[in-house]
Amino acid sequence: MQAKASAPAAGTVLNALATGIGSAFAIDEYVTARVTLTDEGGVTGEVEGAANADTSLVEHCLEHTTATHGTGEGGTVRTESDVPMASGLKSSSAAANATVLATLAALGVDVPREDAARLGVEAARNAGVTVTGAFDDASASMLGGVTVTDNDADELLARETREWAVLVWTPPERAYSADADHKRCQRLAPVAELVADGALAGKFERAMTANGFAFCAALGFPTEPMLEALPDAAGVSLSGTGPSFTAVGDREALEAVRDRWRCRPGETLLTRTQTEGATVDE
Repeated sequence: MQAKASAPAAGTVLNALATGIGSAFAIDEYVTARVTLTDEGGVTGEVEGAANADTSLVEHCLEHTTATHGTGEGGTVRTESDVPMASGLKSSSAAANATVLATLAALGVDVPREDAARLGVEAARNAGVTVTGAFDDASASMLGGVTVTDNDADELLARETREWAVLVWTPPERAYSADADHKRCQRLAPVAELVADGALAGKFERAMTANGFAFCAALGFPTEPMLEALPDAAGVSLSGTGPSFTAVGDREALEAVRDRWRCRPGETLLTRTQTEGATVDE
């Protein structure tokens, strides 16, 4: 009763904190979970290279999945990640998805991917690591491509694929989604509605740029990284509740942006979109 699964990280098109409608896109960086189930109760979690990391989310994911699709088995889950935690790149959603898929595989149960993503969202709510439920992030990570969702209803509104190069800048600071000023973000509802209209029309690049300027203002992040990316990038935004920024577009154009962002403290990464979603590893 062992299995391993991997799920991609994601960037933001529309932050769902304002209205409950969100949009995200999967990127080619991963969180992997190895699950071992036992007939005895009790669940333990471990994050490779981070002995003191909070493992409550992945533990909740294992427990919720075995309670729903098994007989309440216990077990262990060990995660390893290419994605820095609390950076706005949806590492929590990726970890949840990988844990759920690995647990289902260990149980020998096949569940539609949308429903598997919902299991992780429910566990994230129980663990208190998300305000919105983050079905936008979870669906993009689980399904791949770009998704638009109603996070209040855990409903997938649209999914498309885009072949973008993706540039990420992650400053040294960390920001936790649960600590974001939800009421301040709700003041952006009129702007978020326009961004949602653009995303549902498939104009993801323009939508994410509008989202970025709005949420930088609401959450107190600088807009200079976005101005440095324009006009070379097709789209650029604060990712999640920060602190990372993501830019999408042509790879050669983003190399010019990377040269500017490299002057900033932190790390830059040039990668690409991911369209396959989460996978169970053989």
